[in-house]
Amino acid sequence: MSRVAKAPVDLPSGVTAAVTAEGVTIKGAKGSLSIPLRKGVTVKQEDKQLTVAFADEVARIHAGSTRAHIANMVQGVTKGYESKLELVGVGFRAAVQGKVLNLTLGFSHPVTYPIPDGITIEAPTQTEILIKGIDRQRVGQVAAEIRDFRPPEPYKGKGVRYSGEQITLKEGKKK
Repeated sequence: MSRVAKAPVDLPSGVTAAVTAEGVTIKGAKGSLSIPLRKGVTVKQEDKQLTVAFADEVARIHAGSTRAHIANMVQGVTKGYESKLELVGVGFRAAVQGKVLNLTLGFSHPVTYPIPDGITIEAPTQTEILIKGIDRQRVGQVAAEIRDFRPPEPYKGKGVRYSGEQITLKEGKKK
């Protein structure tokens, strides 16, 4: 059995789980998330714990990832997830106006990004972007989409980068 799938998922106080044959729904203080179950993978609720089991070798492949997704959902509805981006470059700015993120990234035109439902984006300073939400995958996907507008370039390091990301700079041409 997968070592990840063996560990039960603890449900903290204030979090409820609804297990059906089709999927699992986790409800907490910040919202509700659900995941469909693959064929052969079953989830059982005992007291305040969820355990993942599988029927055959084919389903064993998905048991560990199912357990990890359920654990991420529990953390999402209790604490939530956040990702931080930094803008590095002269004149690079970010501002949130309503449901749109406006970016000035050195192009001849401003870049606008519509904020998806379930995600909140803040710009505490002009060079920082905070992305928050309860779904870990969606928070990471939104951060990756914003970073793709102008990824850090290897010579000066200008662009949109994750907070704490190390950029290895290349040496320029020698004369």
